[in-house]
Amino acid sequence: MTLNLADLRVQIDAIDDELLALLNRRAKVAELVGEVKKREGSPFLRPDRVAQVIQNLQQANGGPLKGVHVAAIWREIMSACLSLEAPVRVAYLGPAGTFSEQATLQFFGNSIEHVACASIDEVFRATASGGAGYGVVPVENSTEGVVSRSLDLLLHSPLHIIGETSLMVRHNLLRLSGSMDGIEAVYAHPQALAQCQGWLTAHLPQAERHAASSNAEGARLASTNPAWAAIASDKAASHFGLHMPAQGVQDDAFNRTRFAVLCLPQTLALPPASGTDRVSLVVSVANRPGAVHDILVPLKHHGVSMTRFESRPARSGQWEYYFYIDLLGHPSQNHVKAALDDLQQLCAYYKVLGSYPACE
Repeated sequence: MTLNLADLRVQIDAIDDELLALLNRRAKVAELVGEVKKREGSPFLRPDRVAQVIQNLQQANGGPLKGVHVAAIWREIMSACLSLEAPVRVAYLGPAGTFSEQATLQFFGNSIEHVACASIDEVFRATASGGAGYGVVPVENSTEGVVSRSLDLLLHSPLHIIGETSLMVRHNLLRLSGSMDGIEAVYAHPQALAQCQGWLTAHLPQAERHAASSNAEGARLASTNPAWAAIASDKAASHFGLHMPAQGVQDDAFNRTRFAVLCLPQTLALPPASGTDRVSLVVSVANRPGAVHDILVPLKHHGVSMTRFESRPARSGQWEYYFYIDLLGHPSQNHVKAALDDLQQLCAYYKVLGSYPACE
């Protein structure tokens, strides 16, 4: 029998009714879970649990949905159910339309209370003071490297990293008109200006480049003057009613930014191992020959892979440095614990910034 469109729509409507009933059943169970967590004092958000549920569903998936579709759907389902257990307030670099907001929604889902901040410093302050339960900050870009302000603030902050997410960053030129003629100035976050400097030099060599607190703030400024443009997301274009005379203006077509999810240890302690984890730490060593080499030896000896090694000046005036290191694994694993124990003995300063499920 050949089905027509009307018959197929009837089937879809029936399936949607079943899905809605199942989702409400799940939500009711989630409410019960919330009551148990309140009674036991357990954390409401468990990034390791979210990662494990999504991973299991992706492995069990028989198609035609792709793994990324399964992840996106279930992250929203779990976000909505978590909001029934307890509201989740998340601070990020705002205003609306920033890539930080996109990264926040990608990690937490849309069922959160937004705390849009004017700067990375304010994200740290809001989260450390309890104004938000969690904070999301950019830490590394595939084109421009580390976001130095985030690393500097992590050094002395009481916050630790409990999760991460990676976002494909596509920059667009935004302005009040659909033409590139007559642009006198371009506004964007310094990282975005750096990621698009080749394109700007080639296409807008006469335009002044001005740093803004965020790309969305740059878009807001561009909406106030027809001679100004901004570099920002398509979401910012929609939010501020701007045209996009040029799209994909980043110099690297595969431009990605990694974001860290932060909270106080009393909000969420070190997440249990998920099976695909990362450890971030910062160390310093005495200024002597071979000191940096020596701190790498425990990692090799215990078979721990290092995925990042960055230096930042200690600002002591003595040409001393802090080293930010990312390792694969979890501190509960014997070889990782042994490597960290040996490494700590060699350091003048040692701080674990967090351990968390690693994103792809």
